[in-house]
Amino acid sequence: MQITCFIRYEIDPFQLDNFRAYADNWSRIIPRCGGHLVGYFLPHEGSNFVAWCLIAFDSLSAYETYRQRLRADADGRANFEWAQTQRFILREERQFTRTVDSTFAQPAQPALPVAPAPLTSPTE
Repeated sequence: MQITCFIRYEIDPFQLDNFRAYADNWSRIIPRCGGHLVGYFLPHEGSNFVAWCLIAFDSLSAYETYRQRLRADADGRANFEWAQTQRFILREERQFTRTVDSTFAQPAQPALPVAPAPLTSPTE
């Protein structure tokens, strides 16, 4: 069973570049510690203070092993400490979800032509 850890961040929108650097640092650390980094996602349109991270694991025990490795990783500790010092992360929430295998990573299919809508009369 694959699980995904969804991390929702509330960030300081005036420190978006710091959060981007923080995320970039994790791109090397998370895989090294055993997590499958699906990605970090920054605000683009809409709310400017919410960012996301998705990390997949084979099981909750794999997640626990990852957390132990992360605590022992000097770069991981430094990245956490830098975020705390700079205070660009205001709040962090974690949710764990299971993957529905048949729906995971389905590529887009070529679009079918759109049929024109039938005309209706003004009296209908």
